[in-house]
Amino acid sequence: MAYWLMKSEPDTFSISDLARLEQAPWDGVRNYQARNFMREMRPGDEFLFYHSSCQPPGAAGIGRIISEPYPDHTAIDPDSPYHDPKATAEKLPWTAVDVAFVKKFPRLLTLSDMRSLNGLEGLALLQRGSRLSVMPVTDQQWQVLLAVAS
Repeated sequence: MAYWLMKSEPDTFSISDLARLEQAPWDGVRNYQARNFMREMRPGDEFLFYHSSCQPPGAAGIGRIISEPYPDHTAIDPDSPYHDPKATAEKLPWTAVDVAFVKKFPRLLTLSDMRSLNGLEGLALLQRGSRLSVMPVTDQQWQVLLAVAS
């Protein structure tokens, strides 16, 4: 099993939305490095659901990957906010996965909280200039984060 951190703006899609739906596609990722990480995901992998572009940002809960990666068809839907005019049905460069709700944390584990924890020094989220919406989390980092968040 692998662990991930996946960001979403809570006014677009939040941990509460995922809890209500129980499962949903994770689509709309338009960064090649983040897309490549998504292509490594497998059913059973878990991720920190991170609320971004809000105050305060932070990890709100846990989700699980429930599908193999597949082509993200929102890229060829002209009505989608994730439409990519360069994408075609024959050349679809973007990837999606289906995710399921696991749990919501009792309180948001803020970015400030994370910066103060020992054992997270290599976490990509905490690196200067890191803006990826999908990134790997090591087993050790996962254990540190869960010990504080749960």
